[in-house]
Amino acid sequence: MIILSKYIREKTRSQNKRKKRRLRRWVKLTLTIILLLVVAVIVYAHSIYNHAKSTVNDEMNIVLDSIDQSKTRTKIENKEILNVLLLGVDERAEVDGSRSDTIIVVSLDPKNEKLRMVSIPRDTRVTISGEGTKDRINAAYSYGGADMAIETVEDFLNIDLDYYVEMNMQGLADLVDAIGGITVNNEIEWYDEGFYKKGYHFKKGEIELDGAKTIGYVRMRHLDPKGDFGRTERQRKVIKAIIDKGTSFATVAKMNDLIDVVGDNMQTNMKFKDMKALLANYINVTNNIESYMIQGKDDWINGIYYYAVSDQEIIKVHNMVKGKSVEEEVTDK
Repeated sequence: MIILSKYIREKTRSQNKRKKRRLRRWVKLTLTIILLLVVAVIVYAHSIYNHAKSTVNDEMNIVLDSIDQSKTRTKIENKEILNVLLLGVDERAEVDGSRSDTIIVVSLDPKNEKLRMVSIPRDTRVTISGEGTKDRINAAYSYGGADMAIETVEDFLNIDLDYYVEMNMQGLADLVDAIGGITVNNEIEWYDEGFYKKGYHFKKGEIELDGAKTIGYVRMRHLDPKGDFGRTERQRKVIKAIIDKGTSFATVAKMNDLIDVVGDNMQTNMKFKDMKALLANYINVTNNIESYMIQGKDDWINGIYYYAVSDQEIIKVHNMVKGKSVEEEVTDK
């Protein structure tokens, strides 16, 4: 009986030792797998970081004489409002020359956690800076490129612009495809019968858009009762949808595709370090996105159509860009 009891104790100890060895092996294996995953993530993140840095600095960045970036860096350090001019340029082969048909001033207000988008209608009659002539605001880009477009917008609204971002329309389509499409709330129903006759049916309500449909969605104006007002409103909706989708974790795996798209289709005076500074100090502005379109009236001069904006409206938009909310400005009108 004593011998049997001793045998059982020894066998139990042996089994416990084997269990402990197996447990240690599993722990080591698990830790090794976790370590390999961490290393893989670090390597992948590092490759994305280097890819983004080289793309921004070597492919996207342009030098602009019209913007003093030393002042901009001071604003970032003090977390002041930054103004970005967003230009959507139509560079289709069917069009002679390039046109800035989308003109939006984006104000980043970190203290109030707001991002304001103010659309300027492309036919707005302004004085073209450097030329001294009156013309549609979208002609400034044709006259003198980005610098003249920037100076014209600054003079028109009496504001300072800190950054400039230009994207061609095809780039917009590629960007939407790269993030896997976007969702917007469409206010009117129509069939696409514009320049790009794809037969798309834009239903009323929440709709999904790929790149090609996005182009049709932001270009249409003749079937919209609001005309260019409706088109610029849809443009702002698309930008907001891209921001919402682009800041989600769902697009992390597609980051390199996104970088390639913007590298091929976007120009900006931002350096990679500027983008990092904005991400660190201004990411909270996406918590509250407001949009507005400059109000005016139709005007014909010498048989040419213009959009006339009053001095009162210009002052209102100037104050809005300086930090007052859209609701406050609309109430004050």
